Amino acid sequence: MIVAIYYLAINAAAMFLYAWDKRRAIKHQYRVPEKRLLLMGALGGGIGSLVGMYVFHHKTSKRKFQILVPLWTALHIALIGFCLYLYCKGYQY
Repeated sequence: MIVAIYYLAINAAAMFLYAWDKRRAIKHQYRVPEKRLLLMGALGGGIGSLVGMYVFHHKTSKRKFQILVPLWTALHIALIGFCLYLYCKGYQY
């Protein structure tokens, strides 16, 4: 349950951060560093990052975002799937 809450929170925060950065870019204000945006995906907010990228049309043309955000999303989905597999098999961790 705690893991599910964590993933919901990190993905919501990632999507919000992309929206906020896009808004600040339009207003020519101080921006969120790209490292922070990418870190959100690495910490488990990949789905929120992807949604933020494509809904707000933000960072979609940057190569590192095109590669890293989907990669981290796939890795986290695989990790969750593997943990669920182990849980269903009765392994304790």
